[in-house]
Amino acid sequence: MNIPTELKYTKDHEWVKIEDGVATIGITDFAQGELGDIVYVDVDTLDDTLEVEEVFGSVEAVKTVSDLFMPLSGEVIEFNEALEDEPEMVNSDPYGNGWMIKVKLSDDSQIASLLSAEDYQELIKG
Repeated sequence: MNIPTELKYTKDHEWVKIEDGVATIGITDFAQGELGDIVYVDVDTLDDTLEVEEVFGSVEAVKTVSDLFMPLSGEVIEFNEALEDEPEMVNSDPYGNGWMIKVKLSDDSQIASLLSAEDYQELIKG
């Protein structure tokens, strides 16, 4: 199981990379493995300002659809448009080319509520 230590995580299986007040967000290797082959990523919240736990989009796999939840409050400033043509990048490279959105953070103090790689590993062990 790939759980990069430099990233932060949520109990909803999103990962977060923060650089200069902007969070890049995607789903974890564990999540994509549980979902199976991803066929569509739907994000219609570009330019919207959302709060923690609000739905920013959904990911559709062959057998299920799963909502995607905001790990941090902020404005959705970018969607990974490459996923429109190649949603399978979420499966093959969840922490790289399979990223989903970038968010301009509105409250840096929320970062402290995210899980470390170690905490996330404990969560998925059950």
